[in-house]
Amino acid sequence: MAGHIQDRWYKTEPGPNGKVVKAKTERYGVGLRYRARYVGPDGSEKSKSFPDRQKRLAEQWLAQIEADMSRGQYIDPQAGRLTVRQHAERWLASLTMDPGTFVGTGQRIRLHVLPYLGSRTLGSLRPTHIREWLRKLQDGGVAPAYQRVIFANLSTMLTAAADDRLIPENPCRSSSVRAPKLDPRRIVPWSRERVLAVRSALPEQHRAMVDLAGGCGLRQGEVLGLAVDDGDFSEGMVHVVRQVKRIRNRPVFALPKGGKTRTVPLPESVARSLEEHISRHQPAAVTLPWREVDGAPVTASVLFHGGQGRPVDRNHFNRGAWRPALDAAGVPRGRRRMRPDLPVGTEPRLTSPSSS
Repeated sequence: MAGHIQDRWYKTEPGPNGKVVKAKTERYGVGLRYRARYVGPDGSEKSKSFPDRQKRLAEQWLAQIEADMSRGQYIDPQAGRLTVRQHAERWLASLTMDPGTFVGTGQRIRLHVLPYLGSRTLGSLRPTHIREWLRKLQDGGVAPAYQRVIFANLSTMLTAAADDRLIPENPCRSSSVRAPKLDPRRIVPWSRERVLAVRSALPEQHRAMVDLAGGCGLRQGEVLGLAVDDGDFSEGMVHVVRQVKRIRNRPVFALPKGGKTRTVPLPESVARSLEEHISRHQPAAVTLPWREVDGAPVTASVLFHGGQGRPVDRNHFNRGAWRPALDAAGVPRGRRRMRPDLPVGTEPRLTSPSSS
């Protein structure tokens, strides 16, 4: 058996006839009687105390420790005393990922996890606490899709705790814990008439954005990051190699979502729209840091810009151009909460004018 058990109520000493006898110690009858002690893998001594008449439990505890060590499953009992907040800060500081993802992950953990679970120790965290926390998110009006992202962040964080031998297992993976479910939604593309109505309501210099986004399937940041050299008009292709995104509310160039570039077809109707846009609005060289706010500067001659070498400010664009265009075209904002007459999942989505 690993270690040994100390009886703090009795000690052994030589008797009058030379035999070893038990004698009461000064601690007799006070506090916990048995102290199980062993040396951990790091060379430090560990212990746990047990009350009177529980020596068998102390022996079983030491036997379990020995078995865990032999199987490579040993977890330091002291490790679980780290709070969720302490572990979260250490975990976040160790992450290596896209800066935008890192900022978002940190915000979700600090805003939605730590206020409820931060003061708990890792060792005390149980599936019931995860279920109660998920219910708080639901009752707080957090959208199901966002709940799933927050839950995934917490689960990843606790998997790291299990990998680091701070806890025996991740309570988020318990069979009694269910990840938030998404509301079923059926995607219904916008009609040609709606697309054209929104397009015509935009300022003239922004209208080609609708053609490019719908006809080539580009996201907003990819449209804003598209350079004149990225379009191969002779071959009818568009190379999507960068996007404009915001890190700590500052614009940067970065790879498209998922860190992957791609090449997509360029329909003739979209090519004509871009050629007309270029003839009226010359591309401009925009220099932004790459990937991080303090990253190396990168310059691209983008099709859509804010003038004087600046990128389009997407927040200003959304407030001052896109949302007013939706209102002018009679397009309801938001999802089903904005259209109670629509069945669940039938919210419109943008498509190309040439696809209808």
